[in-house]
Amino acid sequence: MPDSLPGKAVPAAIMFFLALALLPGVMLAALTGLGRLPPGHALLAWCIYGVVAVGFGLVLGRDLVVMTRLLRALRTTPDTLPSTSALLVPGMRALGEEAMRLAQAERLNRARGQAMAAEDRALVERLPDPLLKLDGEGNVLWRNGSAVAAFGNETAALLRHPDVRAAFAGAVATAQPVRREMVLTTPVARDLEITMIPVGGPVYMLVNDRTRERALEKTRADFVANSSHELRTPLASLIGFIETLRGPAADDPEAQQRFLGIMAEQAGRMQRVIADLLNLSKIEISEHAPPKEILHLPPLLERIAAGMEPMLKQADVHLHMEVPPDLPKLPADADQIAQLFTNLLDNALKYGKRGGEIRLTATAAPDTRFEPGGVVVSVADNGAGIPREHLPRLTERFYRVDKGRSRAVGGTGLGLAIVKHVVNRHRGRLLVESEVGQGTVFTVWLPGVVK
Repeated sequence: MPDSLPGKAVPAAIMFFLALALLPGVMLAALTGLGRLPPGHALLAWCIYGVVAVGFGLVLGRDLVVMTRLLRALRTTPDTLPSTSALLVPGMRALGEEAMRLAQAERLNRARGQAMAAEDRALVERLPDPLLKLDGEGNVLWRNGSAVAAFGNETAALLRHPDVRAAFAGAVATAQPVRREMVLTTPVARDLEITMIPVGGPVYMLVNDRTRERALEKTRADFVANSSHELRTPLASLIGFIETLRGPAADDPEAQQRFLGIMAEQAGRMQRVIADLLNLSKIEISEHAPPKEILHLPPLLERIAAGMEPMLKQADVHLHMEVPPDLPKLPADADQIAQLFTNLLDNALKYGKRGGEIRLTATAAPDTRFEPGGVVVSVADNGAGIPREHLPRLTERFYRVDKGRSRAVGGTGLGLAIVKHVVNRHRGRLLVESEVGQGTVFTVWLPGVVK
């Protein structure tokens, strides 16, 4: 119906002026009836009145059409005003000029609003902290780049957390910001501080990840405790041998050489423990943040295997690799992934059968034990195997199935702990299978790139 209004404006204006012309027509008819005016003159005068009325109706109707379209454009599409905006009637012309000034002001205000909205959007996109916009039901309407990087596919698990739901309900009920601390346990433990900020209908959720701060505090305490525990024995051994070399063995070259060899071995063990503790601490600090780099795994596995050739040859162990070159790329930290598979291969070499075989296989084929997608890598040896009761504790710090053999081959008890934390940081899974007398298989699943 509104679209038909401009089309009715011209006939309506003409009818209005013709109605006004009726009064002069009545007067002319009266004068003609009284004999004061010849009928021909009266008819001519009335025709002139009619033509003038139609002319004024056309002009006014045309201005009404233009004005209607102009006002409608101001309401709906102020950026695209009608091409014809000149008005002929003086009063209508002033009104049209005022409407055009209003349109220009509206355009300017809209441009400023769009510029400010773009600036605000760019600002929140670049915020270092995750920010999510939720509707009244708690569903995600929008999230910034930091939220995508920090949580990715884990956003649903975050929003389902009881503390998040309680904070959201409190913010909606009170229309006031609600702040709460929480621990998100999956896929890795993270200490978060969330703030729910209601803004009219939507609710903004700001997340402050305090995991790194807490991890630093825990790492300092763990490093002191672990290092003091593991370094106590070799340090006491070194002190004892030094005292012996200064005393009874001061003039015994044969004993000196033997003691110095043991001291070098103990110093090397201390060095390995400290290096592994530092690596483990570094991984734990960044464990809550998934890696952003993209890695093609086959070349990395080939470099690791090439670097272990001297040790394999010394132990008379054959490494059999089945790694297709067309594996999908992964979001991964190349250094940590290299450390992960180096530790697994080194573990298989130390505890496998001398003169045996290690199998390193990788595949992108679906595995029912893991989620779809990603890459599955297995490291298998044909050594003595591990008793079933030890399997759940293999990735604990300093846990050793055979302490004597572990120290004899130079193990620190931290290799598999490092493997576990690297897998956790990459949001993967680690599976250990072993049978006494048959060997052990370590299987790592790493997720692919999220599309």
